[in-house]
Amino acid sequence: MTIPIALTIAGSDSSGGAGIQADLKAFSACGVYGASVITALTAQNTQGVTGIHPVPAAFVTAQIDAVFSDLDVKAVKVGMVSQRDVIEAIVAGLARWSPRHVVVDPVMVATSGDRLLVPEAIDALRSLLIPRATIITPNLPEAAALLDEAVAVTEADIVAQGSRLLALGCAAVLIKGGHGDGAHSTDYLCRHQGVVTLTAPRIATRNTHGTGCTLSSAIAAGLARGEALEDAVRGAKAYISAAIAAADRLQVGHGHGPVHHFHAFERR
Repeated sequence: MTIPIALTIAGSDSSGGAGIQADLKAFSACGVYGASVITALTAQNTQGVTGIHPVPAAFVTAQIDAVFSDLDVKAVKVGMVSQRDVIEAIVAGLARWSPRHVVVDPVMVATSGDRLLVPEAIDALRSLLIPRATIITPNLPEAAALLDEAVAVTEADIVAQGSRLLALGCAAVLIKGGHGDGAHSTDYLCRHQGVVTLTAPRIATRNTHGTGCTLSSAIAAGLARGEALEDAVRGAKAYISAAIAAADRLQVGHGHGPVHHFHAFERR
């Protein structure tokens, strides 16, 4: 059996709940082999980020070329990219190797509130990386930041922002509703052919560290397995909802704990 391969290009989370570590856990849980390119080292835990050490762009390039020259990568997930030169290196690598699917999670702020993307890198994210994406997965604050607008509140405003994000050149946008209010969390899958809403019950927990990383990686895993985009998004939504629902069983750390990536394999 040949296992599908997905690649994550992102930052490392020393506490294991987000970033590269969450991506690889999600890949494994979703049935694909995970490879990684590390863009930054972070000193962080469930309570916050205390340091960020960017990886030089030339070494990001070396990692990309090492992976693609040997592994048959079916889908790529791009997460934390804190520097403009690193974004440029990633874009050049994607152009050189032409993976079929690219999922971009525009990580700007950690769950703890710590900023992860320097302001001068935002334009490169908009103009260079997003146009190469099969899908981008911003939450409500990230969607607003990418557009230099206020955070959308109504469904009409969310859909309108999705349309404006599509105009940046990506094929699809998933605006995540986890930062909203109400009994349900609704995500909006916006494509040129229309909008699909995906709703799940809102789960009362503070253990949401790594939710965005995990969701985007689960989408990439679905695409790597050959699923259509909407099917991959629906499957990833179901997976992250279950991982959040099981998060309190882990009891990791003293702040925003991680989601339970391997909830389906837990011994009972």
